[in-house]
Amino acid sequence: MIGVGVDVVDIERFRRSLARTPSMRTRLFTDAELDSLSGRADDVPGLAARFAAREASMKALGLGLGAFGFHDVSVTKAESGAPSLLVVGRAFELATEAGVERWHLSLSHGDSVAIAQVVAE
Repeated sequence: MIGVGVDVVDIERFRRSLARTPSMRTRLFTDAELDSLSGRADDVPGLAARFAAREASMKALGLGLGAFGFHDVSVTKAESGAPSLLVVGRAFELATEAGVERWHLSLSHGDSVAIAQVVAE
């Protein structure tokens, strides 16, 4: 195992940030992620969990915020609904340098928080 990262996001605080700065949606998330959540009555919990996945992936690599661009890591879903990470660009380079061959991702959210756990293997 290379590392483990966990991140928790306060959903209402994240909602206020998105309302205050609408361009954050496209700056933080890929078109595919935004499309995957577009049918939900409230997409903010899902977006918060996906933001947490980015932060957790940085932590799993032993890096801090800003180590790579937000679009370098995104969340995809298998037909089964299982989430996984798509790692490209600078994040892929850093992961390769660290010896990462596989990623494991778990996402969850409740009424007030969203959480992501990432294992870099």
